[in-house]
Amino acid sequence: MSHRPLARRPGPAALAALAAATLTFAGLAGLTLGGCGGSTSRGARISGGRLVVYTGLPLLGPTAASGRAVLRGERMALAAVHGRVGRYRIVLRALDDATRASRGWNPGQTDTIATHAARDDRTIGYIGDLNSGASAVSLPILNRAHIPQVSPLATAVGLTRAGPEASPGEPERYYPARTRTFARVVPSDLVQSAVQARIQRAAGCDRVMVLYDAEFDGRDGASSYEVAARRAGLRIIGAEQVDTNPAGLRSLAARLEQLEPDCVLLSALDQDGAAALADTTVEAVPSALVFVTASAAEPGFVSSRGGVEVGDDSQLTITSPTLGYRDYPPAGRRFLRAFDRRYGSGAMQGIWGEAAMSLLLDAIRRAGDGGRHDVTRARVMRAILTTRDEHSVLGTYSITRSGDTTLRRYGVYHVAGGHLVFWRAVRG
Repeated sequence: MSHRPLARRPGPAALAALAAATLTFAGLAGLTLGGCGGSTSRGARISGGRLVVYTGLPLLGPTAASGRAVLRGERMALAAVHGRVGRYRIVLRALDDATRASRGWNPGQTDTIATHAARDDRTIGYIGDLNSGASAVSLPILNRAHIPQVSPLATAVGLTRAGPEASPGEPERYYPARTRTFARVVPSDLVQSAVQARIQRAAGCDRVMVLYDAEFDGRDGASSYEVAARRAGLRIIGAEQVDTNPAGLRSLAARLEQLEPDCVLLSALDQDGAAALADTTVEAVPSALVFVTASAAEPGFVSSRGGVEVGDDSQLTITSPTLGYRDYPPAGRRFLRAFDRRYGSGAMQGIWGEAAMSLLLDAIRRAGDGGRHDVTRARVMRAILTTRDEHSVLGTYSITRSGDTTLRRYGVYHVAGGHLVFWRAVRG
């Protein structure tokens, strides 16, 4: 069942009212938690006419632009229904999972946000996270409280399914309540890795080196790619985790010069580290093609200030789930135009926030069945996992029993003039 058609762009008053209802992490200590012991069971009725949706996103550091864009997309989707679903008023509480000390996303911050959401008896859903490492922290906490979670951009395979791309114990360790409470609107690394393998075969890659950092997203992207590359017949000559300190980068340069790969797959979350890895690779093997996963597809990675600068623009290729403007359906293009008018061009990640919030709102609507039922967490999660042929800004998709979307395309980008430049959409 599909959700409502994209409504007209909400006016300033509607957005202002919703913005006033959100909170930054600076206001987290002020949340009222009295009487909220996380006792709301998955099937319990939430008393009153107010439901709370929490969202945890990085609003500081190198991924702040994406975090703000996703949050704005969530707000626009909520404003389009005037902050209401049936007899319920929906309140969005947006909290910052980044800290200045960590220069970006912080796992302790994610833990705190998810715990607050779990203790709030009015919580009906959680939108997050921006990266898979954060979801690995928040998901078990929210699962114990039976809170439906919709991620806009967490792509790790093991969050939803087992297999050669996942780590031992995944996904069971994320679901201590032994029931599924997680879904995502973004295609997983299964799709991204298939796209990477496909474009590398087309580029004539013969000897591929895989490099990744110590982050959850970096490791997952690399392991998923290795499986896809071997299935595609690509030859991997080495795969290693790299320390991005000066000694680690010198050691990497020497190894690359020795192995002489013609292509390198780089999977790294930290933008500073990813840029250093790419710079080292280009200097050590200047003839190699460098392919980068979506975890580093941020403006800071390719900007002139501390980003990657390469002589040949086609040398650096980046995959991202965000497609080109013309690859979206009419509803998606209308949303992007409205987003650009309100916030300025760039940061197309806002479309993922809109899609995640719209899926959750539609599930709340279906859970209430036109007012015939009280909305509960269990009914909302059941509605999410039985979503079929959802007509959204991303296109028409369904949610599988494991919580994955049926969307299968990734965008492929090159670097030109310190910017990501869209090349084409590829199906994985």
